[in-house]
Amino acid sequence: MKREKLGEIISISKGRKHSITYVKSTYAKRIIGIADLRNDHDVVYTNDKIGTEVTPEDILIAWDGANSGTIGFGKKGLIGSTIARLRFKEEGKYDTNFIGIFLKTQFDYLRKTATGATIPHVSRSALESIYIPNFNKDDQIRISTLLSRVEALIANRKDNLRLLDEFLKSTFLEMFGDSVVGQKGYKFALLDTFITHLTSGGRGWAKYYAETGKRFIRSLDVQMNKIGNEDIVFVRPPKNQETERTRVQENDVLLTITGSKIGRVAYVPGNFEEAYISQHVSIIRTKEINPIYLSYYLSMQNAGQRVIKKMQYGQAKPGLNLTQIREFPILTPPINLQNKFAFIIKRVESLKTLYQQNLSQLNNLYGILSQKAFKGELDLSRIPLPTITADNHITASLPSIRGEAVTGEAMLSSAGKA
Repeated sequence: MKREKLGEIISISKGRKHSITYVKSTYAKRIIGIADLRNDHDVVYTNDKIGTEVTPEDILIAWDGANSGTIGFGKKGLIGSTIARLRFKEEGKYDTNFIGIFLKTQFDYLRKTATGATIPHVSRSALESIYIPNFNKDDQIRISTLLSRVEALIANRKDNLRLLDEFLKSTFLEMFGDSVVGQKGYKFALLDTFITHLTSGGRGWAKYYAETGKRFIRSLDVQMNKIGNEDIVFVRPPKNQETERTRVQENDVLLTITGSKIGRVAYVPGNFEEAYISQHVSIIRTKEINPIYLSYYLSMQNAGQRVIKKMQYGQAKPGLNLTQIREFPILTPPINLQNKFAFIIKRVESLKTLYQQNLSQLNNLYGILSQKAFKGELDLSRIPLPTITADNHITASLPSIRGEAVTGEAMLSSAGKA
C-alpha cells in the first residue's frame, strides 16, 4: 500500500493564550484547550479577535504538557497556547475523521519521540514524519465511519460504568445521609469497637517474589472498593507467624496507609485467592458491621476520606498508623440497612463486571479493526458510505449490532476478513 508523509499533506499552526470572557459579545468565540479535545463538558469563550482559528475540518493536537499527543477534531473556535492546528494543504482530498483516527493510533510514538525533560512537547519532525496510508476519499470515509461506530460503543460503555458508580454514591447518601451533618440521626462509634484483627504488612517480601505462587497485594492493587487485577505480583510465602498475620481473609477491608495512594480502600470478596499484603496496606477485620458498608463508608469523600485526610501525618510522604485507624469515627446505621446496601452493591458489581468484559471486547475489536483497516486488509466494498440528510446530519448504515454486546467476529465478518 502507498503511504505519504503527514508533513506533505498538512501545515501546522500553534495556538495562543486567550482571555476568558464572562460576558459574551456577539463575536465571542469558543476557546479550545486540551480538555476540549476529549469532550464538550466545560465550554469557555473569549472576545479576543486575534488567534488561530479552527474549523471542524481541522485536526487538533495537544502540543505541550502531560497530555501532549492527544488528538481531537470536529471543533470550531480559537485554540489555546498548548494546542496546534493541523490543516490540510489540499482541500477536499482527505477525510478529517480518517486522518484524526489514524493519528490517535500514533499516540505512543508521539510520546516516545516527545522533547523536553520536565514538560513534554510534540516533536514537529516526528509528527511530520508519520506515514499516512493512502486510500481514496470514499474508502477513508468508510474506514472512519466503521471505527467511529466502535468508538461510540466504547464511549457509551464507559459512560455506563461511570453512571453505575454515581448510582452507588447516590444510593449510599439516600440510605445513610450526609455523615458530616448527621442527616439521618444515626450514631457514631470508633472503628475499634468492631475490630477483631488489625495489622499492616511486613517488610522484606521482595525476596519471596516469584513467577507463580500466592497473590501479593500492594498499595497500587487497592483501588476504591475493588482489588485491581493489572500487573499482578506473586510470592512464595514462608511458613511463620508473620505470614499468618498478613494473610487476607474473605470480608477483610484493606486500606492503603502510606504514600500518594493513601486512603484507598477495598473489601475482600468471597472465594478470593490466597493473598498477603505489603507494608503499605493494612487489614481491617471486623465483627458486627458489614465490611462492604464499611469499605464504601471509608471511600466516601464526605465520610471516611474526610477523616483520613484530617488524621494522616506527614506532608512529603503522608501516612496512617494503626492507632489512628482504630480511632476512625464510623457512622453506625442498623445492621439490616447495612446488609441491604451490601446486597445492592453485589448486584451492581456483577453488572459492572459484565460491562467491563464487554468494554474489553470492544477495545480488542477496535484494535483489530483499526490494524486491518489501515493495512488495507478489510473488504471496504461491504461497508456502505454514510448519507447526508437535508439538515447535514450524517447517517451510517453499518452492519446491525444486537444491543451493544458487539463481538469482534461479527464486525470483522461484516467488514470482510483478510
